[in-house]
Amino acid sequence: MYSASDLKKGLRIKIDNEPYIVTEFNFVKPGKGQALYRCKLRNMVNGNQFERTFRSVDTFESADLREKRMQFLYVEQDKYCFMDNETYEQVFLSQDQVGDAKNFLIDNIEVEILFFEDKPLGVSLPNFVDLVVTMAEPWAKGDSVTGNTKPVTLQTGYQLLVPTFIEEGEKIRVDTRSGEYLTRVKG
Repeated sequence: MYSASDLKKGLRIKIDNEPYIVTEFNFVKPGKGQALYRCKLRNMVNGNQFERTFRSVDTFESADLREKRMQFLYVEQDKYCFMDNETYEQVFLSQDQVGDAKNFLIDNIEVEILFFEDKPLGVSLPNFVDLVVTMAEPWAKGDSVTGNTKPVTLQTGYQLLVPTFIEEGEKIRVDTRSGEYLTRVKG
């Protein structure tokens, strides 16, 4: 159990049987009366945000959250299938739950799935993934209108800017946190 004095940014708590994360936190001590804790909370299931003020006597349960390492298998009608490598149990996440991670999901990639009381909430990718460039415009020397980068499309359909020497069929490393090109991968 947490008390209001334990509240801080990033803390995950359970309110009305739903998991919430504290996104902002302010301590307010009026001249008279007891201390107040103003928080912005985000529902970890549906993403809704709201503000709430707590008194110092309020208590909260810890949200039963855990991460499990799983492998991405396939997409079927906007449902993303992941498998536990130990139990072979399969879990499906919606397109909303996967979010921007869909741009970097390739077959058999290992990811972390966040669960709340055995219900999957979302996916965490490795920081870097290696993807194949499936479409790249040829670059003509002296073409400086676009600078020293050009747009390419990756095997997942994700588009980004890369240096001009990157060609179709090459494998590149992408930072999944920013979606930016890092380096060319040999072999």
